[in-house]
Amino acid sequence: MTTEATTNTGGKPAKKLTMKKRYSALTRDLDWKPSYVTEEQMFPHTTYEGIKIHDWSKWDDPFRLTVDAYYRYQAEKDKRLYSVLDGFAQGQGHLTISEARYLNAMKVFLGGVTPLEYAAHRHFAYLARHYNGPGPRFAALCQSIDEMRHAQTEIHTLSNYNKYYSGFHNFSESFDRVWYLSVPKSYFDDALTAGPFEFLIAIGFSFEYLLTNLLFVPFMSAASFNGDLPTMTFGFSAQSDESRHMTLGLEAIKFLLEQDEDNVPIVQEWVDKWFWRGYRVTAIIAQMLDYMLPRPVMSWKEAFELYFEEQMLGGLFPDLAYYGIKPPRHVEQAIWEKDHLSHVVYETLYNFSFAANFTTTVPDEEHHKWLAQQYPDTYEKTYKPRWDKYEELDKAGKRQYFPGLPQLCQVCQVPMCFPAHDDETQTQFHSEFEGEHYNLCSEGCKWIFEREPGKYRQAWLPVHQILAGNCGGPTVPDVLAWYKFQEGDNGEYVGSVDHKHWIEWHDQIEDVAGETADAGKEA
Repeated sequence: MTTEATTNTGGKPAKKLTMKKRYSALTRDLDWKPSYVTEEQMFPHTTYEGIKIHDWSKWDDPFRLTVDAYYRYQAEKDKRLYSVLDGFAQGQGHLTISEARYLNAMKVFLGGVTPLEYAAHRHFAYLARHYNGPGPRFAALCQSIDEMRHAQTEIHTLSNYNKYYSGFHNFSESFDRVWYLSVPKSYFDDALTAGPFEFLIAIGFSFEYLLTNLLFVPFMSAASFNGDLPTMTFGFSAQSDESRHMTLGLEAIKFLLEQDEDNVPIVQEWVDKWFWRGYRVTAIIAQMLDYMLPRPVMSWKEAFELYFEEQMLGGLFPDLAYYGIKPPRHVEQAIWEKDHLSHVVYETLYNFSFAANFTTTVPDEEHHKWLAQQYPDTYEKTYKPRWDKYEELDKAGKRQYFPGLPQLCQVCQVPMCFPAHDDETQTQFHSEFEGEHYNLCSEGCKWIFEREPGKYRQAWLPVHQILAGNCGGPTVPDVLAWYKFQEGDNGEYVGSVDHKHWIEWHDQIEDVAGETADAGKEA
């Protein structure tokens, strides 16, 4: 098909198509109606959730991208990104980051975020075939390619660090095996096994609006501040894609709400569910921002207030109120937890880092001061005394590790560590289903479980699997061998392989600098 003819019937040059007409010619005008099968046979997945669609043509793509324009734009971004990666690698840039322990955050990112990008790519590719309308099919196709690109560029960005630091190898298999990675994995397993419209809400709203805003924007600035130029460049390269994804996610929500008023209560329940599912995954991001950065930039509390309370509660939900959508359930608990979330999660990871692919350590005095400034109501009172105790044990040669296995939430799979806002002594909730007892971390996860107990009872809980002997064997060494951990991957940062190498490499740099200075004086 061509979008411009050389002549028309009168022999005169044909007019160039407008951008809107060209977009239609290359996307929606390629649609066809089935002749030898019914529409329901051709698109069997878009009716069973109860969503009613009367007119697929009402889907509005605000970007009006065509395939040729899309690839040209992405190729330009890749060219800039890979020139930065090459320059950083050739200039021994891994020695210019703030400190080796910064890379613990990137190990979490590679293991916990990159596989999610790939999972999103796979399912959007599937939906690019199974949505009835050409508008959402083409949008799903573009997002599928975006997510594949993100997975690839994240792997390429971080592969240079794998040459010099521990914990980056085998990240893909770790995603399927290592206990803490079951938190993001269970989130996407939940989304992938939902229907096509629920998946749109799960990804377009929760993954893009909530997770992306709280991860890509503040953390990529933090990467820059800690000398990680490749990650910063990748993050900003992906940010334009994420902006498009968020816009398309909002368009998807509005499209469903405008099609039929019966869709409103269905979408509201999905918003309630996926807000809480996404919020629980952000627990990992919270501790990355507050504890894993040698040079912290923005605290979790600041990020949450800006990107959730101001932008989503203050901007997105007032916009959706026109359609009858209310702020999500359990939002009060999330707002209250902003003073607690990162602290309880990092303390949990500190206790269990012997079984993770990263190292942890007690914050130093400067970091204590920063945390006290960011959390004036809770840190000095509640959390610093705990770190003081851990530091005493460490100095006495009794580094604290939890001696057993934690109890996990049946839905989000996070260990039971979150205090309830109306009763800080309560960290466990329970539900009964068909004579079985299930443990939940919060009212939010309890509500989600009781909506679909038959789904969540099937959860692959790492602790249960370890106790059942399905993770390599009954002992800790057996489990760590099944995880395929290597020396230096886990445990305490101070004295670790990465810490020793960092000191050794920088001592050599100082020696060379000193010799160069001496030679200059002699000359």
